[in-house]
Amino acid sequence: MTARSAAAIASLVLCGSLACTSFYEVPIETPIQPKMDVSAFQRVLVAGFIGGGTEDVDANLETVRLLRSQLRSKSDLRVIEAEALPLAELAAKAQGFNGGTPGPESAGVEGPIQPVGQVAPQAPGAVETERRIQNERELERYQGIFADAEFWKRIGEEYQNPLIVTGTVLFTPHQNNGFVIENREYYDQFGRRRVTPVRTYMERKGFILTPKFIFIDGRTGATLHSEQFREEVLYNAQQNTPALSSYFELMDKLIPSFLNALSTQRVRGTRVLLK
Repeated sequence: MTARSAAAIASLVLCGSLACTSFYEVPIETPIQPKMDVSAFQRVLVAGFIGGGTEDVDANLETVRLLRSQLRSKSDLRVIEAEALPLAELAAKAQGFNGGTPGPESAGVEGPIQPVGQVAPQAPGAVETERRIQNERELERYQGIFADAEFWKRIGEEYQNPLIVTGTVLFTPHQNNGFVIENREYYDQFGRRRVTPVRTYMERKGFILTPKFIFIDGRTGATLHSEQFREEVLYNAQQNTPALSSYFELMDKLIPSFLNALSTQRVRGTRVLLK
C-alpha cells in the first residue's frame, strides 16, 4: 500500500467517524517580517537608478515611477516627489571616465549637487550616458557612486534625511532557440478531446531583467541593505510583445521582495477544514 493510498483511506475513515458531509476552505494570512528596520525614517526618496539595456524602455524613469507607486499604497513611509536623478551621468562625471576603466578611488563627487532632474551641459563625448550601457560588465564601471557616502549624505540633507532607494536596472533583449514541450490538442476517432505533449524546436525571444535595489541612510550616506534579482521571460518569435509590457511583467514578480525589505508583507493562502 502506498503512502498516498494510506492517507486517502485514513481520511475516509476519519470523515466517516466524524460523520462529515463536506469540507470548506478557510483563508489565512502569514506575516513575513521586513528585512531591515526603517522605524527611524518617516520619508522615503526613490532617487534614481543607473539603467541600461534596450533603448525601448527608460529603465531609470520607469523603475522610479513604479516603486514610488507601490510605496504609496503599501508602505507607511511618505514618498518624496522629485525628479529622478540622472545617476549614470552623475556617476560618469564623478569618476571622470571616457572609455577608460575608472578605479574605486575616483568615486567621489566634488562641487555642488546638480538639481534633481537636471544635468549640467557637457562637451560632446565627455561622458557616457545610461543609453550606452548594454551589459553587466559595462554597468560595473558606474558602481563607485554607491560607495560615496558624502554624495548620498548631501542628497539626504537636501530632502530632510529620508531613506534613499537607488541601485541599478539592466533590461536587455534575449533570444533562446531550442526544443520545448508543447501540449497539442486533437480529437480521437470517437470525438473525444485529447492532449498530448510534443517536443518542438522553437525560436523564442524576450527580455532579461536584472535589478539591484540599494537602500541608503540619508542621514549618513551609508548603505543599509542591498539585494539583486534576475528574471527573464521568453515568447514565441512570432509574438510581438512590447518591451514595456515585458518590463512590467517581470517587475511584478519582484515587487513583493522589494517591499518586504521595508515593511511586513502577508502571504495569503487557504486551509481545508472538514465539516
